[in-house]
Amino acid sequence: MIFRDDNTLPKEQPVSVRASTSPANWLIALSLAVIAGCLLFQPRPGSASLAHAQPSQAAGARGVFAFTGQLSKDSYGVFMVDVDAGTIWCYRYDSVHNMLKFVAARDWRYDRYLKDYSTEPATDFIRRLLEQQREAELQASSP
Repeated sequence: MIFRDDNTLPKEQPVSVRASTSPANWLIALSLAVIAGCLLFQPRPGSASLAHAQPSQAAGARGVFAFTGQLSKDSYGVFMVDVDAGTIWCYRYDSVHNMLKFVAARDWRYDRYLKDYSTEPATDFIRRLLEQQREAELQASSP
């Protein structure tokens, strides 16, 4: 701060600020007005209109989902899950040929019924084990 000789602050001089009327400022103001209008008048949650990519089912996830992930130290892949069919499959990205290559597929419909199994059996083998397990449980529970 700068003091005058009598230890008082100098009086502030009014500064006139002139607003710029350049086209860029008008474009920014118009864009902000459009955004504010869109935010005010957007459909509320629960309204009848749905976005095109929005699922129409109310309960549970349905359809096919895709996830990326690392397969090994230097390779990455895309995992696809079909919830309705109960399958998962994977593609590996081959950077040399610049393409996706099929890696594996699995049907898990019967896997979820096994209580204790930690290897990689075929789906039919799991189905047969499940049938044997159910028969044993029925025999154990019957008097």
